Amino acid sequence: MARWKLVLEYDGGPFVGWQVQDNGPSVAAVLIGAVHALSGETVAVTAAGRTDAGVHATGQVVHLDLAKALPPARLTAALNHHLRPWPVAVLAAEPVPAEFHARFSAIGRAYRYTILNRRAPPVLDRGRVWHVPAVLDPDAMRAAAAMLVGRHDFTSFRATGCQAASPVKTLDRLAVETLPDGRIVIGAEARSFLHHQVRNIVGTLVEIGRGRRGPEAIAAILAARDRRAAGPTAPPEGLCLVRVDYPSS
Repeated sequence: MARWKLVLEYDGGPFVGWQVQDNGPSVAAVLIGAVHALSGETVAVTAAGRTDAGVHATGQVVHLDLAKALPPARLTAALNHHLRPWPVAVLAAEPVPAEFHARFSAIGRAYRYTILNRRAPPVLDRGRVWHVPAVLDPDAMRAAAAMLVGRHDFTSFRATGCQAASPVKTLDRLAVETLPDGRIVIGAEARSFLHHQVRNIVGTLVEIGRGRRGPEAIAAILAARDRRAAGPTAPPEGLCLVRVDYPSS
């Protein structure tokens, strides 16, 4: 039995999320099905982050244990064959020590949230951006984002059903970048995140970008420790898990 680390890319649109559920197809379920079609084995798959319905990934990391012996390139190609026609691809596969854990061994995660800030609706990026036609002030959003970097109690930015043991997290990076085509890209990096933390932060930054409150409101939102104090939850389609980091040795 060998433990494998897989790096996945997927479009979250057709799925109810990463986790296997009874109400529709999940990324985990189609991966389990592909492994079974390849080897006849029914495996458990563990992801670095349980992405919600509609959330995408370009660097999701998964581990699984497989009895069938295959070289990495063969395993990658075979899984991609059996994953068709689902919008999921295995980008890389490598054997790892038995103690490797996709979730608990991770030391950092990076997400990207993309807003399309223009009057015209998205066409090519439909389903992968949050379309906000109202004019946004990216400088105000940057000022607010800077106040969220560091170690804070993020109760106001966690989902009410979040099961994390503590709301205290250290946000290592929260950058707001504007692109010439009208996109505003928000990059967030931390060791781990609360449920809906990034989407709730983005919803609040958009409120500030629209001038509904000033960047200085962040201090009061954090101090409130109340989900109702922050802005709305941004829609899932703008969010993408882009990278998971692990110790180099």
